[in-house]
Amino acid sequence: MNDSVWQQGWWRNARHAFSPNYAPRAREEEVSLVVLHNISLPPFEYGTGAVEKLFTNQINPDEHPFFSVIHELRVSSHFLITREGEVVQFVSCDDTAYHAGVSSFQGREKCNAFSVGIELEGCDFEPFAEAQYQALQPLLTDLIRHYPIGAITGHQDIAPDRKTDPGHFFDWARLQAAGFPVVR
Repeated sequence: MNDSVWQQGWWRNARHAFSPNYAPRAREEEVSLVVLHNISLPPFEYGTGAVEKLFTNQINPDEHPFFSVIHELRVSSHFLITREGEVVQFVSCDDTAYHAGVSSFQGREKCNAFSVGIELEGCDFEPFAEAQYQALQPLLTDLIRHYPIGAITGHQDIAPDRKTDPGHFFDWARLQAAGFPVVR
């Protein structure tokens, strides 16, 4: 077990930006799933810092018309990987982040309760950056070493009627070839 990179559910290799949008994970729940997402704010724009502002409840509704629609959302993910490969952590993996919404994985409802959410800065319509894959793989490796994770899947797979992310440009074969437990 590689505990030296973890401190109370916080990955030491990430920049930490605390989100208030979480709940304590139930004691009987173990982190057994990783859910991959994509996000860009405003839509299809990168490097704006707006995702971090959304997850920390600091988004300004006057900065962009789309922000006036989402500024009251109270959502979060455990991690964000920017296009440049920076990993930002918002919620301890020992807690529940609000990333999956109404969801089901292999018959289990409410995936937030037993999963870690990783947002990749991007959209459904273009490939992710090489730097993101280079940052994602060590994060996944350390998650699997520290938690009893049995599967990695996409938001589109746990909420197929609502979500399409991370989208068809995400390179699932790359994760499989690296030995990660991808379940689609």
